[in-house]
Amino acid sequence: MAGHECYHCKQWIEEGEPHDCWTTTEAALTVDLSEDLREAWERLRETAVEFGDQRIYASLNSIMFSRKACYFFVRPKRNVLEVCFFLARTVRAPQVRRAVKSSKAKTAHLIHVKHRDEVEAPITDWLREAYELQDVLAAKAAPEKARATRARRKKPVKTAVRRRRRSTRR
Repeated sequence: MAGHECYHCKQWIEEGEPHDCWTTTEAALTVDLSEDLREAWERLRETAVEFGDQRIYASLNSIMFSRKACYFFVRPKRNVLEVCFFLARTVRAPQVRRAVKSSKAKTAHLIHVKHRDEVEAPITDWLREAYELQDVLAAKAAPEKARATRARRKKPVKTAVRRRRRSTRR
């Protein structure tokens, strides 16, 4: 029977068979975790849920935690949980394996968690800071957005006046 291999999940799909490999779940991503990693995952999730209202969802090979935008995500691996969180500053600590500027306002920090006992301060403090960062960025952006809107309204008028002046001078 004719079919094809899915580019993303490498699963064989028979012709006419419906397939959606993008709809993965937390359970599917965490099913193969060792007992230590499962406990660490549960502790991470519980900690994040305590922060407040948010959306937790699986996306391809990561579990995302977001409010309006993702503030951290977890990639379950065979031997570690790869945790990436976004802060407005760069953290220098032994737990942080890599810090990369991800936008003008945020830096992505990558850490590895192997055991439940690692999910405590300072990691939980960084996750809370990442959760609260959206409020800080939104407060900063409001005045800048208003200024930009006012500037946009004024600019076309000035430009039009300059064009008229230039055309009358010629």
